[in-house]
Amino acid sequence: MSQYLFQQLINGLALGSLYALVAIGFSMIYGIVRLINFAHGDLVMIGAFATLGMLFYGTPWPVTLLVVLLVGALAGAMIQTVVFRPMLGAPQVTGFIASLAVSITIQNSALMLLSGQPRNFLFPEAMRQRVSLGGVSASLTDLVIIGLTLTLIAILFVIVYRTRLGRAMRATAENLMAARLMGIGVNRTIVAAFAIGSALAAVAGLFWGGKFGQIDPLLGSVPGLKAVIACVIGGVGSIGGAMLGGYILGLAEVLFVGLLPQAYAGYRDTFVFSLLILILLIKPSGLFVRHVEERA
Repeated sequence: MSQYLFQQLINGLALGSLYALVAIGFSMIYGIVRLINFAHGDLVMIGAFATLGMLFYGTPWPVTLLVVLLVGALAGAMIQTVVFRPMLGAPQVTGFIASLAVSITIQNSALMLLSGQPRNFLFPEAMRQRVSLGGVSASLTDLVIIGLTLTLIAILFVIVYRTRLGRAMRATAENLMAARLMGIGVNRTIVAAFAIGSALAAVAGLFWGGKFGQIDPLLGSVPGLKAVIACVIGGVGSIGGAMLGGYILGLAEVLFVGLLPQAYAGYRDTFVFSLLILILLIKPSGLFVRHVEERA
């Protein structure tokens, strides 16, 4: 039983890592421009197919990781510049509808270019081994996902709280007009937030393919939706809350399936959305946000 429980915890942390990476970017974008970006999940798909392309040419994994980060950042920056920048200051519903349009455009473009046929996606054999940890074992793939995710999150926190760009991002999130009056390049700051958040989502696509073994052009729908739920759990607009919400959601989802009778396995999404409704009823602002005020 200890081995089984340990494996479920590792599975939950690995899945939570994927949700956290996507949710952090979603929360960053909302925190700065108050945009519910439903196209954010599609960056996961872009990252997965970018990885597949790099693997086709035999690119080393460290280089692949860097390229996927770059592809995600460029895609996010382009989406913000072309679609969302002209809408800055428009009512929130405008950005909401535009993000849905961008998501549908990306998905259908991918279907036309790549077809809807799922592609097999496997990490190298060396990464699919099991590692012994004090009498129990875990998948090396899951451990790599958890370790690299925590590393990327740590780097993000350094950027947000220890750099000039991070100060600009926090000032813009607090009051966009005041930040502009203080001389902060608001447009550059917003592009940087989109680029960083999209890069993390693209890396989540790399990990998603390696963990589940298949990718397709509609891959981003589920991680994107779960990222929204993770943000609501932790607190929309809070980077730390989004991270913790992702891990809570991943652990809860895996433990629900793993510890309850097999007959309930098909109801995991029912459990997820029930958890969402419960948290909205108890603490609408999220578990890790004390109070939410409308930005000036």
